Amino acid sequence: QVQLVESGGGLVQPGGSLRLSCAASGSIFRINDMGWYRQAPGNQRELVAGIRNVGSGGSTNYADSVKGRFTISRDNAKNTVYLQMNSLKPEDTAVYICSAAIFIRGATTWGNYWGRGTQVTVSS
Repeated sequence: QVQLVESGGGLVQPGGSLRLSCAASGSIFRINDMGWYRQAPGNQRELVAGIRNVGSGGSTNYADSVKGRFTISRDNAKNTVYLQMNSLKPEDTAVYICSAAIFIRGATTWGNYWGRGTQVTVSS
């Protein structure tokens, strides 16, 4: 009923930039919080950045490790969340996965949905 599809990952040199996108589609009535997580081999999934919807103030939050380098934003008209990643480091290498709290048309409660992820590799 709902799909989240990420794009924009790839191989980049240290110090480079990438912009990730995640588009939600399906029988969507409303989207609340959206966020980006990442998971590197052998590590637990961790929150990278989150953004609330405009009705909740549109506030953002970031992991300490990416503050000042990454920026999360959203386009509500397109049901899309973005992650601009600058000054990338090798330790940023991971699968980046988007998540969204979505109220499906006809549903009675909110659901949390996940994309399949996009690989980001930072290496020289």
